Amino acid sequence: MSKFVVVIFPDETKAYEGLRSLKDLHGEGSLTLYSNAVIQRSAEGWLSVKEKQTEAPLGAGVTALVGALVGLLAGPVGMVVGAGAGAALGSVRDLLNLGISNEFLDTIIKELSPGKTAVVAEISEEWVTPLDSRMEPIGGVVVREWRDDFVEDEIQRRVSRRKAELAQRKAELAATRAELVEAMKRRVSEAEQALRATADHATARMERDREQAEAKIIALQNQATRARSDAKAWIEKRIAEIRADQNQRLGKLEQAWKLTQEALRPGGHSTGGPMDRLRVFDP
Repeated sequence: MSKFVVVIFPDETKAYEGLRSLKDLHGEGSLTLYSNAVIQRSAEGWLSVKEKQTEAPLGAGVTALVGALVGLLAGPVGMVVGAGAGAALGSVRDLLNLGISNEFLDTIIKELSPGKTAVVAEISEEWVTPLDSRMEPIGGVVVREWRDDFVEDEIQRRVSRRKAELAQRKAELAATRAELVEAMKRRVSEAEQALRATADHATARMERDREQAEAKIIALQNQATRARSDAKAWIEKRIAEIRADQNQRLGKLEQAWKLTQEALRPGGHSTGGPMDRLRVFDP
């Protein structure tokens, strides 16, 4: 699994020194840097995006995190400037999909006081010492958070609830009085539409997850070609972890898809759907 790191520095010069060190660690293979941005909080509290390397799909997580920080730090009427700041930034809502904790956000808000600059990045690392030992001498305060996308679990729960609701509606329809049948049919139709919408969400989510995972694997493979020989084993381990994690996520979403099919075709069997083409990552 990858992590979000936010490294807060006393000024912009130190932040760019920290970003160079982060890229050096990537070159050595001590960690893998997927995407990054530099944000600065002015003396007045405005947040500016000084630099970002967050192209989709690899940078989607950092984009969402930076956008959410803008909302939290600058407020609903806050200003964001620089580095194409208005384009494709995330929102506070996106943090729910990333599994970001309140403790992580509270620490950033506390440390990123007016006048300071931060490097925001998504990385994979085997040890925390390499990053910490490079950042501390130049005044960097490192804040970490695992990227814990739990949306797949929530989709499974939502499908189960909607399936139960649909079954209940159908049972009530079978037992309802004749004059209420049409109204109950509408309720059943609404429940079916809600279930289909959740299944569509699962499919779209899997597409996004797959794109990001494939982009990470390509980045890791490229890194391996330039890394030290002793770092290549770590990189291969990261690739294997991404493959295993992605297939686990797919299994959850596939189960949600099957539950949907069973609910929409009573007495039948679930058939192949969009999930079939998303089976991924043979070693």
